Amino acid sequence: MKQLTIILALLLFANVNAQTDQEVLKTIYTQSLTNGKSYQWLDYLSNSIGGRLSGSENAEKAVQYTKAELEKLGLDKVWLQPVMVPKWVRGDKEEAHFVTNSVINKVNICALGGSIATPQNGLTANVIEVKNFEELETLGVDKIKGKIVFYNRPMQADLIQTFMAYGGCVNQRYAGAMEAIKYGAVGVIVRSMNLRQDDLPHTGSMSYGDIPNSKHIPSAAISTNDADKLSEALKNDSDLQFYFKQNCEQFDDVLSYNVIGEITGTEFPNQFMVVGGHLDSWDLGDGSHDDGAGVVQSMDVLRLLKNSGIRPKHSIRVVLFMNEENGLRGGKKYAEDAKLKNETHVFALESDAGGFTPRGFSFDCSDANFEKVLSWKSLFEPYLIHYFEKGGSGADIGPLKTTSNVLAGLRPDSQRYFDHHHAANDTFDAVNKRELELGAATMTSLIYLFDTYGIDNIPEVNPIKD
Repeated sequence: MKQLTIILALLLFANVNAQTDQEVLKTIYTQSLTNGKSYQWLDYLSNSIGGRLSGSENAEKAVQYTKAELEKLGLDKVWLQPVMVPKWVRGDKEEAHFVTNSVINKVNICALGGSIATPQNGLTANVIEVKNFEELETLGVDKIKGKIVFYNRPMQADLIQTFMAYGGCVNQRYAGAMEAIKYGAVGVIVRSMNLRQDDLPHTGSMSYGDIPNSKHIPSAAISTNDADKLSEALKNDSDLQFYFKQNCEQFDDVLSYNVIGEITGTEFPNQFMVVGGHLDSWDLGDGSHDDGAGVVQSMDVLRLLKNSGIRPKHSIRVVLFMNEENGLRGGKKYAEDAKLKNETHVFALESDAGGFTPRGFSFDCSDANFEKVLSWKSLFEPYLIHYFEKGGSGADIGPLKTTSNVLAGLRPDSQRYFDHHHAANDTFDAVNKRELELGAATMTSLIYLFDTYGIDNIPEVNPIKD
C-alpha cells in the first residue's frame, strides 16, 4: 500500500510538471471547490471553540486544534512558537443609558479592548460630542474637564475602498482616551466603526500610550443607531448625562503560541514563503471573518499544494499568528526569531480581510516584482480576480519586510466586512462556503506562481529590517 501511494504521488507530480500554469490553477480551484477543508475547519474553530481573545482558554484550544489538524496533513514540520501575550478580560456584560424627558434610553455598548473598568457603581457625567482631536483642542480643559467625551465621526460612506473609510476614523477608537485625558475627561464613548446603521457595538483595541495608570479613564463603543440618537438628544439638551458601567480587567501577560507548519522546499529549502492569518479574535462573536477565515484559508493552501501534486521549490510555511488584535505580539515574535536565525523570507501573504469573495491582492514590493505580478493577471481573470494594486499587505507579516522581498494581502470584496468586524455578528453563519474556498484557491495560486518563478533581486543574505 505504501509503495502504491508513493507511485501515485510521483505520477501526480509528473502530471503537474507537464501542465501549463492555466491548467495548474484550474487544478487548484477544482480541488478547493470540490474537496476543500477550509469551511470544515472554520466550523469547528467558530462553533466548537468560539471567540479566541489572546490569553484566553479558547485561544489555547485553538492553538491545540490547529496544530493537530496541520499534523494530519503530513507536512514536513509542525511546531509551536512561544510568545507572551496580553490578557484582558471583558467581565460581565456592559450597560449604558441616558435620560430624555424622563424616559430612560438604553444604549448598546461594549468596552474597548485594553480599557479599564468604570467605578463599581458605574460612571455618570455630562457628555460633550466631538468629531476629531482638533475639536478637543479647541474646546480645551474648561469645556471638557469632568465630562465624557463622545467621538462621533462616522466612516465615510462614499469611499468604495471601505478599509480607507475605516482608516479615516479608527484613531478616535484607538487614541480617543489618550487624547481626552489631556483635557480632564472622565470617560470616552466612541461611535462604532461600522458603515451600517444597526444596534451592534463594535469593540477593538485602544491605548493609553505612556499615560500613568492612575490617570486612565474607561473607554467604550456604542452602536451606530445609538450614536445618532445620543447626538440628536444632545442638540436638545446639552446638559444631558450619560451612564455606563463596564467590568473589564487587565492581567499580567501569559504564555501563548504561534502555530507553524512547513513544506520544505526542493530547490531552495533555506528561502521561505509564508502564508498566514491571525488565530486570535475578539470575544463578542466567534471571529469567523476576523480572522478565522484567514486562518483556515492559510492552512488549506498547504493542503491544496500537496493535493494538487505541487512540490514547492521554496520552503512554504503556514503561520497562524497569535495576538494580532491587541498587540501584534505573534507577528513581531515570528520576525524576531527569523532574524535571530538569519532566515531569508522572500515572500509573505496574509489573509485578514474576511472570508468574502476574493477580488485580488495588494502588494508591497518593488516595481520589477509588481510587473511580474501583472504578467500573471490573465491567469486569474477566469476566476473574476482582477484587483492587483501596490499598497499594503498585512499587519502580522509587516515586520518581515525587507528592501527586496514581496509582501501581499488577499483582498476580498469588503463592502459587508465592517458590518461584522469586531461585533457579535462575526459568526460562522455570516461566511459563505464557496466564497471562502475561492479565497483559499486564489491564495494557493499566487503562492504557486511566486514559488515557480521566484522573486527578483533577492540577495544572498537578506536580513529582516528592524
